[in-house]
Amino acid sequence: MNRPESSPETAVETRRRFMQALTAFGMTAAAAARAADQIPLAPPDKQPPNLEIPKQVERKIGWAVVGLGELALGEIMPAFAECKWSKPTALVSGHRDKAVQVAKVYGIPEKNIYNYENYDSIADNDDVDVIYIVLPNSMHAEYTVRGLKAGKHVLCEKPMAANVDECEKMIAASKEAEKKLMIAYRLHYEPFNQRVMELCKEKEFGQLKTFSSSNCQNVQAPNIRLSRELAGGPVGDVGVYSINAARYCINAEPVEVSAVAHQPKDDPRFREVPESVAFTLKYPDGELAHCDCSFGSAVSRRYRVHCERGYIDMDPAFAYTDLELRVHDGKREEQLLLSAVNHFAAEMDHFSECILKNKDCDTPGSMGLADQRIIEAIARSIESGKPEKV
Repeated sequence: MNRPESSPETAVETRRRFMQALTAFGMTAAAAARAADQIPLAPPDKQPPNLEIPKQVERKIGWAVVGLGELALGEIMPAFAECKWSKPTALVSGHRDKAVQVAKVYGIPEKNIYNYENYDSIADNDDVDVIYIVLPNSMHAEYTVRGLKAGKHVLCEKPMAANVDECEKMIAASKEAEKKLMIAYRLHYEPFNQRVMELCKEKEFGQLKTFSSSNCQNVQAPNIRLSRELAGGPVGDVGVYSINAARYCINAEPVEVSAVAHQPKDDPRFREVPESVAFTLKYPDGELAHCDCSFGSAVSRRYRVHCERGYIDMDPAFAYTDLELRVHDGKREEQLLLSAVNHFAAEMDHFSECILKNKDCDTPGSMGLADQRIIEAIARSIESGKPEKV
């Protein structure tokens, strides 16, 4: 019976293959057999030959985390333990008792705890190189601009801001301060979505035709995502993942958008923002992206790229862990197994390395601005009931 392609090679087969290689170079079978018997079974010093020994990092970039909510405490702060180039050195919070407790856990001195009133004095703290804005969407622009004026680089959570005007002011402040501004599109820094980017760029399954995506969850009140005043709503919070994924799959900007929304009158959670939004993006070469997002449904975080000769499927695609990537070449489906990383650690280390080496980051403010233009076109289409130009 033939050995399955996925089965590991046996020792006998390894020896046979080695002997075949030696005889191909002119050795007799007997000489090849003697040489094969000399294959070392373990490294002489009991160390794997390709063992990478960690080296001391000359300098880690100091990070101030602004806003100590669920994302910061549940994901971002723990991620520093997996960072090579980044370390937490300051906290900004409106709740000092909470900040003091967090600072003790992460070895941050109390002198490096700030509130929103004395936030600007962070300019005098040499322990801080980068400020990470993890605040409600409505506060992104103000605290990004203030952070840049304080002479710090800024990583801002998505969506970049509440509107296009705020995004443009953030970019202008970055240029004026000569400091880097990056938007926290973490999926650009993890292997599964990176592999999708490669497959789409290389057109592994032919020309891309359509993209479909769903990012939905059931949000319970109270929650800042349900507040119009805090720039909540499903499009900016979860729909932006689909918008951004469509860009790195299609590798183009949409020219037109059509959108509809549902805002149920019998659910008080949605008296200020829609429950669900569905939208279609049209691209210059005819590609279409069909996306939906919701704050009132069971969890769905996936996308599929439909191509001439097959498809690429990510499900889940947008979660923090356990992502799965499958491809179909028109004949059979195959799951691609990749080594996972901590998304937040990879994202922060990318920015730290860009600062240390003075490189451009992969998700700059211009990308956040481009997504915000699409978000506003979606809002206009919902209002007008017609397709709108981006």
